Amino acid sequence: MKTRMLNRRIRLASLALVSGAGLAAGGMVQAQDKGTVNLAYVEWSSEVASTNVVRAVLEQEGYDVDMTSLSAAAMFQALSTGDADAIVAAWLPSTHENYMERVGDNVDDLGPNLDGTKLGLVVPEYTDVDSIADLNDNADDFNGEIIGIDPGAGLMSLTEEVVDTYDLDLQLRSGSGATMTAALASAIENEEDIVVTGWTPHWMFARFDVKYLEDPENVYGGAEQIHTVVRDGLEDDMPEAYAILDAFEWTPEQMGEVMLMNQEEDSNPYENAKQWVEDNQDVVEEWLNN
Repeated sequence: MKTRMLNRRIRLASLALVSGAGLAAGGMVQAQDKGTVNLAYVEWSSEVASTNVVRAVLEQEGYDVDMTSLSAAAMFQALSTGDADAIVAAWLPSTHENYMERVGDNVDDLGPNLDGTKLGLVVPEYTDVDSIADLNDNADDFNGEIIGIDPGAGLMSLTEEVVDTYDLDLQLRSGSGATMTAALASAIENEEDIVVTGWTPHWMFARFDVKYLEDPENVYGGAEQIHTVVRDGLEDDMPEAYAILDAFEWTPEQMGEVMLMNQEEDSNPYENAKQWVEDNQDVVEEWLNN
């Protein structure tokens, strides 16, 4: 960790010298000269929050930023082929492990930008079930189904393993993060039982009284991290953007602030991210000067 921080300081110090020389020789460097950073992400509330925040910071520093929403498989493929420059949405070591194994030689894993994530099956607190192992005894209460998210997501693959490992009499239904939370909200409003695929950080834990089911077989594994991963060659092509991405790191609580802002009626995730960046310049300065 100390070596990584030292390398960041060296990179940013070098960039400052180059920038200063450029200003002396040719006046103010125009923002458009820095080029465009292409960020890919998956439509999970956590990744919408983090990717928009990174976009806002990069734009503050003079970059144009394009954001592209993709499936998990397509996101890693775009990074591998160079169609995307970076993602701040790699859940490791378990959720996206297979994707990373496929593209590992063509990408640069910059390490975690957030610690303390978790995956599992989630039910309302009032549901009289506490363990995945007990779901079969109550399958009818859940209409014989688990409400999932987008097909191809690592969480869905792990949940398929859960269904097999526990020999569950429930069908995993794919959808999206939005349809999953809509189903959860509807069930809770009507005090009905429901089981959904869940992850932390997520705004539903602040909005609803819900709980994870115990996973005695540990199929979902322990706590994960969300990593920043960039395409091979980005450090040479855009060293300042690379340094910012390398330094980006925040807490589940900070991410949760943005996710809750995004749940407000008629809210705009990009505008919310810009507001959060403006209100938290002390945090942003740590990323820029780390």
